[in-house]
Amino acid sequence: MLHQVIALLSSFQDFLAFAGTSRSWRSAASSFPSIYTSTFPPLHLKPDARYARRQQKCKWQLVDPSRTALPPRCLAPRNAPSSAHYLGSSYGYLIFFDQTHCLLVNAYTGTKTKSPKLRPGNNFGNYYYGILTAPLNSSNSCLLLCSNTSMFQWKSGTHSWVEQPFASGGARILQIVFFKGQMFAIDFLQRIHIMQFLPQLAMHEVAAVRGEDMVIGLHFKPWLVVCGERLLLVDLSVVSDELYGIHGKFQGFHLDLSTEPAKWVEIEKLENWTLFITFDRRNPTFSCMSPERWGGKSNCIYVARPIEGSDEPWTAIELGQPVPSTTRAISSSLMRPPGASQLENLWVLPSSVYDFGQ
Repeated sequence: MLHQVIALLSSFQDFLAFAGTSRSWRSAASSFPSIYTSTFPPLHLKPDARYARRQQKCKWQLVDPSRTALPPRCLAPRNAPSSAHYLGSSYGYLIFFDQTHCLLVNAYTGTKTKSPKLRPGNNFGNYYYGILTAPLNSSNSCLLLCSNTSMFQWKSGTHSWVEQPFASGGARILQIVFFKGQMFAIDFLQRIHIMQFLPQLAMHEVAAVRGEDMVIGLHFKPWLVVCGERLLLVDLSVVSDELYGIHGKFQGFHLDLSTEPAKWVEIEKLENWTLFITFDRRNPTFSCMSPERWGGKSNCIYVARPIEGSDEPWTAIELGQPVPSTTRAISSSLMRPPGASQLENLWVLPSSVYDFGQ
């Protein structure tokens, strides 16, 4: 009965209130993992403009899309990272590198966790992407850092890093997602890989056939999104036609692993789902089922950046529909060099959502 109640929750605040009611209700929340990824929307994090320009203060505000009438939650943690290099977000933590250590900053509470010191000789600019393999308080949680030549691992609770070199000829990793118990990575050549670490780092390329609809127009680097039981590739292309002229368009493709080789199959509708993405692919992507329950719209992609001049902190774009008014803004954002050090608008689920499932 309690699981049926959880399925009706539509916001992070509702979930916290439910889990805090009693020990039995907290236990019910812990044993219902689907609540963590598909029932309510992530929070929108907007960094302070001064931080984005100068990297001097780590201050941001959080807005819940299901509670937009409420004032944003503003955070300014003590001893915030100063001039730190931003590496990504994972399981509710923002990951920074301060030239000697990694700092994991809880996006909701502002608390920080420091990793062991990285061995001397590693260049500050070599690290471009960081991700956790599991919630930080999990016994199997590892922090992964990608450099141009190696992946570095720090297991939570230990005092050292382990370096595992990439195979020669490997391309720079663009994004990593977890799907059905495996790590899927997409590189800058848009190849899909399954990653494993034992007995050593290995990346097995997934042979996948691309349809003609994936090569039309000017394309930018795509996103991987786990949407229920499907692994999606979301692509943005700039195309031209007689009706709309030059415009941008988001397309979605489902990776069908039931065939050999696998193939990308275009999806025309997201049906009862909506997706959340950011321009920085080091940030996680999210999906949400039945978004109308919290005031959202199905078959939409929520981009964590507003249209210029809009009062909304984000932009909702319907899958497959032309977006001429946002093409210029989107294109300028996507064409910036990857791995920029500054923290920008992103979506985040607080770490406590994942902690309940441990």
